[in-house]
Amino acid sequence: MGEQVKVGVLGAAGRMGASVCEAVEADPELLLVAAFDPYGAGAVTAQGLDIQTDLDMFLASGPDVVVDFTVAEAARNNLPVVAAAGVHAVVGTTGFTDDDMSAFEAAFTSSNLLIAANFAISAVLMMRFAEIAAPFFDTAEVIELHHDNKIDAPSGTAVTTVERMAAASDDWAPDPTEHQVYPGARGGVGPAGIHVHSVRMRGMVAHQEVILGALGQSLTIRQDSYDRSSFMPGVVLGCKRIAAQPGVTVGLDAILDV
Repeated sequence: MGEQVKVGVLGAAGRMGASVCEAVEADPELLLVAAFDPYGAGAVTAQGLDIQTDLDMFLASGPDVVVDFTVAEAARNNLPVVAAAGVHAVVGTTGFTDDDMSAFEAAFTSSNLLIAANFAISAVLMMRFAEIAAPFFDTAEVIELHHDNKIDAPSGTAVTTVERMAAASDDWAPDPTEHQVYPGARGGVGPAGIHVHSVRMRGMVAHQEVILGALGQSLTIRQDSYDRSSFMPGVVLGCKRIAAQPGVTVGLDAILDV
């Protein structure tokens, strides 16, 4: 086995951050060296690491790559500091603007950045399959289902899916609906007029269906994440391969070569 990749985790006090720490600790090719969370003062990870509240002290631990599952406001402040230190970043935070992406591209010149809306490999394949299928169908709608603590809608995965489908085809049949008994019943309208429906329900984690229809046939592509552990294989893979992905990479597709 070669030298272990040293990993630091931003947002380590959160549920996703704690899951990342666990996944890194469990992989023999990775070494968990640092944890950071501004709300984690005095806390310790399950792996015995003190959670830092100072980003410079966190980076002083010498990570080769940091994993970020925080919020856009925090990430847009932290990632340029990570880049300036020459450290790679694997990011699952969503909600970045075009200006944010331009800033990241300017910052990550001596290290690399991977940003993915969803690190579940099944979700990556679902989005890719939907993109491939789009030109062959006349109508399409996306239904995303999440736990009842999710405050934004639609999900980043649904937004990415619709954007990719719209880029693959802008030839969609118009919506025939003339009256909605309940306003909003037809969901939100995304790029190319593709409708997106967001379900928030207790007991769910993260799920999505893409339904495509053409004359006499339909295709349903469904992905389900039943637990946060579903995102960890993609995160671990990103940590191992980010050094070989120059600049800014969006989505796990390039990592998976799909």
